[in-house]
Amino acid sequence: MRLQKTTLVYFICLIFIYGCSNGGSEESANVPRTYQDVEKDFDAINFKTGINDISLANFRGGKWDFRVIMPNVNLTNNLRPLIITLHGAAGGSPDAHKQTACYVETAYAGLNAIIISPNGYVNLWSEAVNQELVLALVDLATKYLPVDKNKIVIEGYSNGGNGAWFFAETQPQIFSAAIPSASYYNTTNNSIGRLIKIPVYAIHGEKDALFPVADVKRWVDATNASGSKVTLVIAPGLTHPEPCSYVNYMKGAAEWLVNDVWK
Repeated sequence: MRLQKTTLVYFICLIFIYGCSNGGSEESANVPRTYQDVEKDFDAINFKTGINDISLANFRGGKWDFRVIMPNVNLTNNLRPLIITLHGAAGGSPDAHKQTACYVETAYAGLNAIIISPNGYVNLWSEAVNQELVLALVDLATKYLPVDKNKIVIEGYSNGGNGAWFFAETQPQIFSAAIPSASYYNTTNNSIGRLIKIPVYAIHGEKDALFPVADVKRWVDATNASGSKVTLVIAPGLTHPEPCSYVNYMKGAAEWLVNDVWK
């Protein structure tokens, strides 16, 4: 399940290889789209306060669908936290990235953060295509939006929570913290916990029948024994398929960011 840092560096480099490989004449109809083209299109977007739903042609002949939520604050010389939120398994729904109102927007409202919600379609967040998507969106946001690079958070629910764990483990140089909810990510090898280098605030329903809380607690204890700083919050009575019920616990995660991670 783990992906070595060198492999992740390869994906980042691959973006820029595509971005620098025009190759032929500009008059040719077959000139490939480059990462620089994607950057220009992103930079040209007139982001408004609130919800911005974007479909951006990427450099592989496809598109990236994502939502950007801009805070209602003066952004002049005012760098904001960036929260990347990963949706749960949604069967490839074209609207999966738009399900932010009942918990993500509400939970993190007090942070006045920029929130980006990508659509991973049918792929797991740990798969190469979605690693590329997430890393590219972080790159674009930090270049063209007023983002505080020291306050970039990865969070998600269910399958998105698994993705939050994955990026916490493999991309500690990018993310300052992770907030996985209702997730199931084995942090051990042969029962020995792997070190997660950034702080994690994991939220899990006591009655989650899909992802048993006992397994999650065992993995958290093991990774903490190896030096990780994972806070596990167990939500009494909550089951798996009710993300909106987790909002108050996610508000607690927002307070943790301010008081413990970013202080």
